[in-house]
Amino acid sequence: MLNGKKVLFIITGGIAAYKSLELVRKLKEKGAEVIPVMTKAAENFVTPMSVSALAQEKVYNKLFDLTDEAEMGHIELSRSADLIVVVPASADFIAKTATGQANDLASTIILATDTKVLMAPAMNVRMWKNPLTQKNIKTLDENGIKFVGPNEGEMACGEFGFGRMAEADEILKEIEVYFSDKKLKGLHFVVTSGPTREPIDPVRFISNRSSGLQGGAIANKLVEYGAEVTFITGPVNLDPPHGANVISVETADEMYSAVHSSLPADAAVFTAAVADWKIKKTEQQKLKKQTGNLPAFNLTENKDILASVSKMKKNRPKIVVGFAAETENILENAKSKLMKKGCDFIVVNDVSLGTQTMGGIENTAIIVSDNEVETLPTMSKRALAEILVKKISRSLEEMDA
Repeated sequence: MLNGKKVLFIITGGIAAYKSLELVRKLKEKGAEVIPVMTKAAENFVTPMSVSALAQEKVYNKLFDLTDEAEMGHIELSRSADLIVVVPASADFIAKTATGQANDLASTIILATDTKVLMAPAMNVRMWKNPLTQKNIKTLDENGIKFVGPNEGEMACGEFGFGRMAEADEILKEIEVYFSDKKLKGLHFVVTSGPTREPIDPVRFISNRSSGLQGGAIANKLVEYGAEVTFITGPVNLDPPHGANVISVETADEMYSAVHSSLPADAAVFTAAVADWKIKKTEQQKLKKQTGNLPAFNLTENKDILASVSKMKKNRPKIVVGFAAETENILENAKSKLMKKGCDFIVVNDVSLGTQTMGGIENTAIIVSDNEVETLPTMSKRALAEILVKKISRSLEEMDA
């Protein structure tokens, strides 16, 4: 994906500059050509020699250098790359860029470029929260500059909060998304993910072990392919997919409403483990334990989100994908569900105790449609997402052919 891509890599001043070395190394491993640029402040934290050694390229750091200008002028430097990244992007550099200053090589490159720019901010939490910084971020965002991070965490100064630079793998992911095949550009997908929680009383609920990892992986892959993604998620402990429109819900009723309000869509993928039942009447006060007197719960069925979308007579998505979590008669139950729900294909998983499919990082799936049964080996949920998204993409292409 990054093989042969030219990345202009700007390093500005800040303790997080040391993380830039790891990203340079990872970019080179992926086959990218990395052209490094350093500000004077950056040289207080990492040396041009170390950056040059990892990039295997000369470091550019002076605006008025006759040799550099003769070899590759700053205007050519700013426009010869496929992407410009700023790692880290200090509060000072963000402010200079937002106000159109060009008093060093790095800021001049940003002002002169017509290439996409990705910045990874890093600064003290109070600097990040300062209204002036937020105003500058908004200005750059409105002018097409993209950001990854900052994250929340402990900082070198000892404070805790937002301002910690995104990790190298996170930034690499964003760069890969930028260069990925945008075959789904212009298409809208709805993806549901995670569990739902059906309240019993103010402190208890009915739920399941779904982690939301599979749904998140599918949404991330769709974004990589250029799709517009509405990601509807129950309560999970995962970062939301970058670039998706995220809607957080808790109950099945909330997910049902969110799904239907997000339509129309070109395709819908229902990975969420929606609770089949809910308590007919939620207790307003916490149920108290009484010896020998167990509470009796009156259950009622939740709305069937998958079937409601699959059987729409108007504005039905072209492709509707369901997921089935089974513990016995896996294939038979999947075929039955496919017919009952009316979706285009079902991805069925064995979630028996001991499989660790639900809540784990791997999945063993069978993809079932009206005329095909595709049994897949155990693989990571990311790998399954790749297979599934490619299958959906091919199906859409065939429908439009």
